[in-house]
Amino acid sequence: MTGPGTPIAVITGASSGIGAATARQLAAAGYRVVLTARRKDRIEALAAEINEAGHQATAYALDVTDRAAVDEFATAFRTLAVLVNNAGGALGADPVATGDPADWRQMYEVNVIGTLNLTQALLPALIAGGDGTVVVLSSTAGHSTYEGGAGYVAAKNGARVLAETLRLEIVGTPVRVIEIAPGMVKTDEFATTRFRGDTDKAAKVYAGVAEPLTADDVADTITWACTRPPHVNIDLLIVRPRAQASNTKIHREL
Repeated sequence: MTGPGTPIAVITGASSGIGAATARQLAAAGYRVVLTARRKDRIEALAAEINEAGHQATAYALDVTDRAAVDEFATAFRTLAVLVNNAGGALGADPVATGDPADWRQMYEVNVIGTLNLTQALLPALIAGGDGTVVVLSSTAGHSTYEGGAGYVAAKNGARVLAETLRLEIVGTPVRVIEIAPGMVKTDEFATTRFRGDTDKAAKVYAGVAEPLTADDVADTITWACTRPPHVNIDLLIVRPRAQASNTKIHREL
């Protein structure tokens, strides 16, 4: 996977939404993108689309929570320019009193342990490249809680703290750590997955919000942060739609 000259970017959760949009934009910015996700057909189709557009992409089916598979994947890289830890997601919106521990565990495994797995496995290649970037996709949920969101908030807090601590621990190495924390983003799958396919509940999340963020909006901030001069570290970038003042204060035109 490591060709001379072209910087390589690994994107997890690249089969849809923010991950797919980030893959397209980083490829257009001159990176050879390596797309990972569990849905092999989706990332292979996206890789074909990117290659047909004249850019460079490779698909690799991967479950970020499978450490043995992650370690095997990492052996393909001698050097690496960018790792975008995008794989994640929310399950359920139940209060703490009735939340399903299995949902909490799954969110933690993907959002936190998955990020840990990829970061640990690929950090040597990022350092060896002499100019590495680790991006952690957290969420405004990792910075402020809301009712019905405790499991997701806890997981995204974990991802946020991982990024903050890693930045402290590797200062002095040629690797920067960037946290991107999106607010309300309307994608094809996020809310629908959260509510287990209930499209009515998913639609209510965005009801009356004229312009929630899109996956391309978030991908644009990721690409911008990654393409700053090497000495510039965007520690934290919080991005929300104009209609969202906070996680609980949203202007809706109903």
